[in-house]
Parts: sequence; structure tokens; C-alpha cells
Amino acid sequence: MTTYSKDDLTGWEFKIVRSSAKIRGEKFQQLCQEEAENGWELVKKFDDYRVRFKRPVERRQQDGYSEIDPYRTQFGASEAKIVVLVLGITFAFVAIIAFLAIAFS
Repeated sequence: MTTYSKDDLTGWEFKIVRSSAKIRGEKFQQLCQEEAENGWELVKKFDDYRVRFKRPVERRQQDGYSEIDPYRTQFGASEAKIVVLVLGITFAFVAIIAFLAIAFS
């Protein structure tokens, strides 16, 4: 775990952005670019699912002009959206199988 001194923290705010899917290559570059537009700087990429950023506290004054939520902590589709998508596909598949079973019986 990264440790910080009081001087390291003074004047900075931190956040961790998570993703349900791997953040690599172009997606990682896209995430860093979008966060940079709000003043966030890359601190550490923990793994392909979690990235830490920091920015000067003074940047809060410009948050009203941002096109994306400067405090977002989720990148890409949320876990809830993925669950709904999987359930929808499963339901459609079961409905088609049931329809075919009834139609050909």
C-alpha cells in the first residue's frame, strides 16, 4: 500500500476510478485523457480494473464547466448495466427456446 506524508496530501485530492472491464491500451489512454480534462493526474495503475488519480484542490472551481463528472469513480459500463444486459440476453434465449419447443411439439 502506498503511504503518504502530510506534505504529500496537502492541497491535493485523490480518487480511484474502477471499471467492470479491463482498462488497457486505447481505453486506458481515453480514461487518462478524460480525467486530465478535469485536472486529474495519473498516480498509479493498480491493475487493469483500478486507477488512482490526484489533482490540486483549486481545480474544484472549474468543475461547473466540465462535460463529465469530475468525481466519477466508474469508467465504462457499470456492473448493474452488465447484469441487466446478461439477464436480458438470457431471458430472450429462454423465450426463444420455449417458443420453438411449443411451436414444434
